[in-house]
Amino acid sequence: MKLWGGRFTKETNELVNNFNASISFDQKFFKQDIQGSIAHAKMLGATGIISDEESLAIQEGLKGILADIESEKLEITDEYEDIHTFMEATLIERIGDAGKKLHTGRSRNDQVALDMRLFTREEVKAVDAEIKELMAVILRIMKENTNTYMPGFTHLQKAQPVTVAHHFGAYFEMFKRDRSRLHDIYERMNYCPLGSGALAGTTYPLDRELTASLLNFYGPTLNSMDSVSDRDYLIEFLSALSIVMMHLSRFSEEICVWNSNEYRFIELDDAYSTGSSIMPQKKNPDIAELVRGKTGRVYGSLMSLLTTMKGIPLAYNKDMQEDKELSFDAFDTVKGCVSLFRGMIDTMKFNNERMEDSAKKGFTNATDAADYLVKNGVPFRDAHGIVGQLVLLCIDKGIALDDLSLEEYQAISPVFKEDIYEAISLKTCVEKRLTLGAPGPDMMDKVIAICEEYMND
Repeated sequence: MKLWGGRFTKETNELVNNFNASISFDQKFFKQDIQGSIAHAKMLGATGIISDEESLAIQEGLKGILADIESEKLEITDEYEDIHTFMEATLIERIGDAGKKLHTGRSRNDQVALDMRLFTREEVKAVDAEIKELMAVILRIMKENTNTYMPGFTHLQKAQPVTVAHHFGAYFEMFKRDRSRLHDIYERMNYCPLGSGALAGTTYPLDRELTASLLNFYGPTLNSMDSVSDRDYLIEFLSALSIVMMHLSRFSEEICVWNSNEYRFIELDDAYSTGSSIMPQKKNPDIAELVRGKTGRVYGSLMSLLTTMKGIPLAYNKDMQEDKELSFDAFDTVKGCVSLFRGMIDTMKFNNERMEDSAKKGFTNATDAADYLVKNGVPFRDAHGIVGQLVLLCIDKGIALDDLSLEEYQAISPVFKEDIYEAISLKTCVEKRLTLGAPGPDMMDKVIAICEEYMND
């Protein structure tokens, strides 16, 4: 069965038919197609466009089809061009002529626009839920590690001491922004295109507000040409997903570094690691590496859709069929990556002593040594130079600032006193950072409380 053909005098070339068909991938939203058709049938009945009996017959027929697909009594086959053709043909086969009236006042253009919007709306919520679960794990790690010291980095160089709680808190903020973007996308996209027809509406007295309400939209879209040709919500969603993957990829890169033999900051659980086929000593961070690698795959989906849409005039064009496969792949990829990444960090262990030792040996307390001098009356620019000389001395001797003798300190500046050692201890360096957003435990406790409140909303 085709939904068109009266104007044609011969069959479509088989290769053309196969090239044109979309049922191999658009069957993914069979539930949404039925959901939209039920709402459309209810509206047609409520407005008197079809009889109540016909409306009810269509609704019950569609519910039966849904039940049979879900129970695998009914198989979606590729003899049909798309999921819409399959549904309508099956409905007519089951309930007769009443099924032929379902398409009244509707085009495949607004039908597919609705199906994709319904499907994407659910995916936005699903990705948001996955990210929130990941954030719950991050928050647990933060709460347990407010006094777990580690080096903070700039330019991949050890810079200042921080804590695991503070470092993971940075990713909590990133994923919080990701959820905010998803919320914004949902708010913008939650309007119903059904009733727009092919591009110019219809002469039937459709109640588009009723249809929108039945499908839990905020209301109907306001321009029928835009309604059938809009893919902004998908582009926005793919953009947001690309940013999610960028955040995951940055985090994965750090996991790979921390897991290396040179760092040994963490130990990944065996369930989230793999070995080598030839080197028995290897324990590889494959999950982190694959998340990092799959980021480009999601970026590709975004760029593909942007490229597809950039030259399309109003209104609907067949090019837009290309939105589905790449979007479905991106949705599944991101959900899978978030879920696996969550499991990986939830089970990994921190090597606290190794991280603290790394922070000490990386001169991360050098700024605090300079601040000590400033607090004792030395201009900062002079203090900066003095501590630079101390660092050079430590490098020559292969020791940390904490290991210099008081005589060695005073040989470069007599301002140093015995209390310099307490001033540059990691504990002091971290605890003295008391501005909101800094790693000091008091401030971290305050931030964690804010994060807990956010998660409970």
